[in-house]
Amino acid sequence: MIEEVIRLLREVSRTEIMPRFKHLVEGDVRTKSGPLDPVTVADEAAERALDAGLRALFPGDDVLGEEAASADESLLGRLARPGRVWIIDPIDGTANFAAELPLFGVMAALVEEDRILAGFIHDPVSDDTAVATLGGGAWMVAADGARRRLRVAAPVPVARMTGSMSWRYMEEPLRSHVLHRLDRMAAVTDYRCAAHQYRMLAAGHCHAQMFRKLLPWDHAAGFLLHQEAGGYGRRFDGSAYTPSVTGGGLLLTPDAASWKELAEALLR
Repeated sequence: MIEEVIRLLREVSRTEIMPRFKHLVEGDVRTKSGPLDPVTVADEAAERALDAGLRALFPGDDVLGEEAASADESLLGRLARPGRVWIIDPIDGTANFAAELPLFGVMAALVEEDRILAGFIHDPVSDDTAVATLGGGAWMVAADGARRRLRVAAPVPVARMTGSMSWRYMEEPLRSHVLHRLDRMAAVTDYRCAAHQYRMLAAGHCHAQMFRKLLPWDHAAGFLLHQEAGGYGRRFDGSAYTPSVTGGGLLLTPDAASWKELAEALLR
């Protein structure tokens, strides 16, 4: 299954995404829920190809794509019901893609009754794929098939932590509360691309991430990748993350003790 899914992600990236990168023309980009939520013809073409490809590979499984679910939010309820569902984000980091920045990814996750069984984050530019399976660890798979194990960074005090803190969807008073405390960390970034932020986190290149908006195509694959790389993640109130729940925020750190320390520093 892993090899077949990676092959599909590579093929769709090669045929539907990369030929359109830096070649979008007027009318190829529009917005959905607002100016921070763009979609391009590449997103839509890639989702159609991924949907068809996954249904051909796994005839008994359902497929939930970002663009389809954005048009009909009731589809999210499918995730908690019996049966396997593939969640796909055809281009994560669409704003970067549209701005001709080579920092975007393709994400896919296999979910059954709100439990994440497998996650894939493919980089169309470097042609490698971060992969995790429940209980099977997290790996980076190169274009030639070579694999290396992914492991989160070692725990450090909050003052030495680096990471990506996405605050733009936070509502007041949480927004101001968090912003006034970010200087407690060593460095804070936001790459406008959860795909690469999760890859960095699982590979140990940063210590923590915070997200407010929890749409499943943005987080299901990355959450499992981080977990299988040894990390610890919980919603802001300490409860477990599940793909069908889209509120409550998400904080990810190397371990439970680090989560408690960072939550105390930023959220409490």
